[in-house]
Amino acid sequence: MIESTPVSVDVLVVRFAPGTRTVLLGIAARAAEPFEGELALPGVLLGRGERLRDAAGRAVVTKLGLPPDALSATGQLTTFDEPNRDPRGPTLSIALWATTDPALDEPGNVVWTPLDEVPPLAFDHDRIVADCRPLLAERLWRDVAFTAGLLGPIFTTAQALDATEALTGDRPYPANLGRTMERVPGLRRTTEQAAALPKGGRPPSLWRWE
Repeated sequence: MIESTPVSVDVLVVRFAPGTRTVLLGIAARAAEPFEGELALPGVLLGRGERLRDAAGRAVVTKLGLPPDALSATGQLTTFDEPNRDPRGPTLSIALWATTDPALDEPGNVVWTPLDEVPPLAFDHDRIVADCRPLLAERLWRDVAFTAGLLGPIFTTAQALDATEALTGDRPYPANLGRTMERVPGLRRTTEQAAALPKGGRPPSLWRWE
């Protein structure tokens, strides 16, 4: 009889931080062995009959200390099946993405780190982050749930440029990005404008989800 392999759900929780103009990843120190005290993605073993979305929520609550309603959206990325990824034995890891509102003010015990400055992580989580970052970049402006969850209900053109650069590594031309955004279902450029810049200049346009 072939034994079933345990399945873990590891979550890349991301949020856009307008103050630092970048996308942050949520990680936390592990409370138990293996790798006790080391930083890791929030992850849990998938329970019998448990949905992936529910497992992701449980990981965020129990490992990051965020409230149950902190997640604005979730989705699946890919699967990692390296047999030696966990010293306790073979496991499959299903990597999920999750977004939190940029205005989230619950600190929990989460460490928010820029995607370009992620410190060494436990297990194979460094590889998970490296392999999944391009998948996150592909979802921006193509996946409505991901994009809306990351940027929040209303944001500026400048913030859209910052988020795109943080995920892709390249800053797009504003006109090109504007045309892309105009094709996103449910997203529209409003006639409103953000508050004037401290040193003057034209206030950036605002975008809103319908």
